[in-house]
Parts: sequence; C-alpha cells; structure tokens
Amino acid sequence: MRTLLVILLLLFLALQFRLWFGDGGFIEISELQTTVDTQRERNVALKERNDTLAAEVKDLKTGVDAIEERARTDLGMIKEGETFYQTVEDEPATKR
Repeated sequence: MRTLLVILLLLFLALQFRLWFGDGGFIEISELQTTVDTQRERNVALKERNDTLAAEVKDLKTGVDAIEERARTDLGMIKEGETFYQTVEDEPATKR
C-alpha cells in the first residue's frame, strides 16, 4: 500500500510539473497572455494614429483650408495681399 501511495504521489508531482513548467503550462501561457495584451495596446495606439492620418489625408484631398493651413505652418507661405510681420525678441541682458 505504501508503495502504491509513493507511486501515485510521484505521478501527481510529474503531472504538476508538466502543468506548471511544460509546453503550454501555466507559466508559458501567462507570458504569452502578457505579450498579447502588450500587442493589443500597441495595435490600439497604431489604429488611432492611422485614423488621424486618414482624416488628415481626406482633408488634404477634399478641402482647401487644410492645404492652406499646411502651406502656412510648414512652408511659411502667405496669401496674396497679406503683409508679413516678423518680430524679434530682445535677448535678456547678461549679468556682468
């Protein structure tokens, strides 16, 4: 009887080892779940970025206002008839 109990205990421990540390065990599944969660968060951020870029492309293709804004901010262009003023701030006095 004692031998049977020892054999069953060893079998139980072997199965527990495979359950926790073997292929597809709890530890590996936990690591994979963490990887999947991280990738899902990254995908959400990238989808938001793609949606923003798609909206900007749509605006540039259909609207004149978006093109005008881009020309003003990125290229420094002004409309015909506008006057461009550039202001220069004084440098702070240095201590002597």
